[in-house]
Amino acid sequence: MFFEGSVKKAEVLIDSRKISLLNDFNDDFWACLVRCCNAQILSCIDNQDCKAFLLSESSLFVWHDRIVILTCGVTQLVKSVEYFIEQLGAQNIVQLTYQRKNEYFAHAQPSSFGDDIRLLSTYLPGKAYRFGELDSHHNYVFVQDTQYLARPDDKTYELLAYQISAQASAVLTSAGLSATQIRTFLQLETLLPGFILDDFVFQPCGYSLNALCGAQYLTIHVTPQASSSYISVESNLNLFTMMPSLLAILAPASFDLLSFNETQFAQLCQAQVPKHYVCQSLVKEVLDNANQLCFATYILPQHSFRAATALNLGEENNAL
Repeated sequence: MFFEGSVKKAEVLIDSRKISLLNDFNDDFWACLVRCCNAQILSCIDNQDCKAFLLSESSLFVWHDRIVILTCGVTQLVKSVEYFIEQLGAQNIVQLTYQRKNEYFAHAQPSSFGDDIRLLSTYLPGKAYRFGELDSHHNYVFVQDTQYLARPDDKTYELLAYQISAQASAVLTSAGLSATQIRTFLQLETLLPGFILDDFVFQPCGYSLNALCGAQYLTIHVTPQASSSYISVESNLNLFTMMPSLLAILAPASFDLLSFNETQFAQLCQAQVPKHYVCQSLVKEVLDNANQLCFATYILPQHSFRAATALNLGEENNAL
């Protein structure tokens, strides 16, 4: 079974002196926003700083001054962003950042990154960038042109892992697997002490988790099937501290690292990435809004290779 695990992401900041996204909007508003991209809310956890919605395709986080929304599959995230802009008014948007990474099967998506930013540009002017090589892993980023300057301590981290090991895939696709068993396998309760956890196991396979502790958040989305395995981890915690454990468990054939405003990115990569991985890309760019965006791709050199895969011509298949 094929599922596009690659995540689309948007972060939208507003002026919380005028509007509080936590206090001034009810759950019906957020449910409508999520439906705009063809996803649904499954559950919610919250505290005084943040509300975290677990979605049928990824996650939505709401703070007083911003939202972060991630969706996967064939969702059209840009439609939810458009709804948010229309409801609040472009004049109340302080900063918009919109990201899409290369998908396994981009032709199955209802829109491309180019389509998305053409739509966003009708509301908010901005600039677009590609991080990484076109013929390898890469991440597209659109940033709104504003007078806003990012705070140096406003840091986020992303770990995007491809082709997890056969052993990890076998565990995570086991029939009847519970959320508790997945948490134990990924060592999440050890890695996230003090966090409130909210997770969901999809059928026949797949797993999503949101975690909150004050204003800190972490989200994990697992597409474990061997044909298109992909794991995404996103957080404002320093993921470099838990990355060695996650890489040891998942043993991916390759992975990407992306951070906003981590000035020690290259040094942390050198110190924390296991030495048997080889760096193929290492990019740093300071954007007009003062965000420092860093991106790296690592691969595990292969010594044996998969045989040709037979395809069923009689069935619908996104790989064809």
